[in-house]
Amino acid sequence: MAILELILQVILGITSLLLTLLILLHKGRGGGLSDMFGGGMTSALGSSGLAERNLNRFTIVLALVWFVTIVGLGLITKFQVI
Repeated sequence: MAILELILQVILGITSLLLTLLILLHKGRGGGLSDMFGGGMTSALGSSGLAERNLNRFTIVLALVWFVTIVGLGLITKFQVI
């Protein structure tokens, strides 16, 4: 059981870092703090390219892996025999 917990902890660490990186790579949608200070001078084209769609898909899949890892670690912690 300890090996599985260690593997899940490593997966959690890697997915957390990758998820942070992927979220930061997304294009801003506007309406944030930069708009309050005059930084919102971007074009409002609603279409996203193929790279943006693939980034969205990869981010969602990685977020699901992250979520399953969290649930798995929680179940191991709850049912762990001391």
